[in-house]
Amino acid sequence: MNTPLATATSTPSALVHPSIHPDERAAREELAACYRVFAMLGWVEMIYNHITVRLPDSVTGGEKQFLINPFGLHYSEVTASNLVKIDLQGKVLDGSSYPVNPAGFTVHAAIHDGLPGAHCVMHTHTTAGVAVACLEGGLQQTNFYTAQLHGMVAYHDFEGITIHADEGPRLLQSIGNRNAVILRNHGLLAWGQTLPQTFAILWTLQRACEIQMATFSMGAAIPVSEEIAERCTRDALQFSPAHGAGQDVFNALVRQVDRIDPSYRN
Repeated sequence: MNTPLATATSTPSALVHPSIHPDERAAREELAACYRVFAMLGWVEMIYNHITVRLPDSVTGGEKQFLINPFGLHYSEVTASNLVKIDLQGKVLDGSSYPVNPAGFTVHAAIHDGLPGAHCVMHTHTTAGVAVACLEGGLQQTNFYTAQLHGMVAYHDFEGITIHADEGPRLLQSIGNRNAVILRNHGLLAWGQTLPQTFAILWTLQRACEIQMATFSMGAAIPVSEEIAERCTRDALQFSPAHGAGQDVFNALVRQVDRIDPSYRN
């Protein structure tokens, strides 16, 4: 699909930092756990797609740096130590010999840079997500999950493989302040203030797409009114920081991953 930004000159190896900042270590473990959660849920596209986390200022001194998956590894192979730290230009900052996929840093860097609240960005090519992204009408307000995303979904028109930096401003304009994004003809994207919050948004969007795809295969759907959808989104608490913003759900899934294979912590 996409060629790597840089190719390793030797066999790629994970970088181990004996004196890594504790905030970076925590970010690496949480992100590596999320990759394993995605693998467990089947939200994988071979070695493609990305989940990124912007490192806190306590680690970077105010520089905009983020962690991304090493290109060439399946999500089930990602660990805290082999995640790659890069800047907004895709430059590797931690000495990792793993390559980086340009489609990852181009889109994600634009969002991390352009949206102050975008601590985490997730992108998927699930069957249901891509199917709805290819549908002329997009996501329809016809089920329990779409009703919880009223006014939260943005659309961005397809411009080809996302390796051109000039698409960044147009992407940001399309997104505005909406955390759930449907990339037309392409897939799903979500961003949020924390990784668990971003996961909760993406999970809700994914479920909405799955149910829509199943419903439309059977016939016409019953629409949900604007009034009801507005109320559902108002009443839904899973995205709110005051109610954990998805932390409890994410923790439950990480516990499942730990029972299967806790090697992501390495």
